[in-house]
Amino acid sequence: MDKMLQRTFVYGISVSGDNFTDRVRETNRLKMDFENGLNVVLISPRRMGKTSLVRRVQQEVDKNLIQTIYIDIYDCRSEYDFYNKLAIELMKQTASKMELVLENIKRFLVRLTPKISFTPDPTSDFSFSLGITPKDYAPEEILQLPELLAEQIGKHLVVCIDEFQQVAEWPDSLQVQKRMRGVWQHQQHVSYCIFGSRQQMMNRLFQDKKMPFYQFGEPNYLQPIPTEDWIPFIQQKFSQKNLTISAERVSEICSLVQNQSSYVQQLAWNVMLNTEDEVLEDSISQGVNDLLAQCTPLFMEQTGSLTSYQMNFMRAIANGIHKGFTTQEVLSTYNIGTKSNVSKLQKFLLEKDYIVSTTDGLFISDPVMQLWLQRK
Repeated sequence: MDKMLQRTFVYGISVSGDNFTDRVRETNRLKMDFENGLNVVLISPRRMGKTSLVRRVQQEVDKNLIQTIYIDIYDCRSEYDFYNKLAIELMKQTASKMELVLENIKRFLVRLTPKISFTPDPTSDFSFSLGITPKDYAPEEILQLPELLAEQIGKHLVVCIDEFQQVAEWPDSLQVQKRMRGVWQHQQHVSYCIFGSRQQMMNRLFQDKKMPFYQFGEPNYLQPIPTEDWIPFIQQKFSQKNLTISAERVSEICSLVQNQSSYVQQLAWNVMLNTEDEVLEDSISQGVNDLLAQCTPLFMEQTGSLTSYQMNFMRAIANGIHKGFTTQEVLSTYNIGTKSNVSKLQKFLLEKDYIVSTTDGLFISDPVMQLWLQRK
């Protein structure tokens, strides 16, 4: 049997197995939500491990009673892009063999002829497209498909939709959301777990009373993994490489990236690569430098279209100014324009998820971008 590559730290993708850290309480809660047929809206900043958590729960639910479906709609640019992806994933993930997939397509999507191709993908020996258009099926027919399939397989179906904030970018988005809510809220054998990477947009979709999905499901705000849970995890990883890291150094790593899961693992890996025997302050410093170097091209691309006022406003926040932006001292020190300009800057940067608003004021949403802004 081929030996599987064992990664020390995993970041930038969903994690599983030994690379999944803590989240015991959140895992148990989400598992109970799934098993009790509750709709869930999972909200948190980027890189908190939402996808990893959902994937973990998918593995732990009672598969005799529940069938879970995972769909990432990041690349869906329209309503019917979504319907095609939804139908394809429902067909693929509720049937184990191509013959059963084709049988279900004939049963539930009788007006379509799928285009099948065989692929070298080790996780699937074939793929197919459906090409659903408004001429073939009305939106409500596709949205009802999960309920029909759940009745067919005799299990409760949990549809997990990642990057759901993309819905807000589609043409005629409000009407699309109304159609979705109108069909899904009446389904008896299906529940939905909805999550996305743009916290501000997700909050607006599900917490704004004017929006169709207001109070659609149980809101679940995912918090950072506490440092005390990271300490044994990271120390064990270093020990496996015959390296030593103190609890204080692990705490420093966590603090630098505000405990955001993906960044904790990325910085820990960079620190490990700069350690000979024991993690010292130089190991941390060089690890941070490497992390910033890795992220700089992305940050330059993300901020390249921002105006000087917008960049200056972010620098002010990164340097510890979280309130009182209209004071003359802040306006002049950071050159962010007039008092009336402040509200425009704040609104734009919040909508784009560059910053977040809390009871303590405004903060940079990405902790590594904050370090980058401080040094830039």
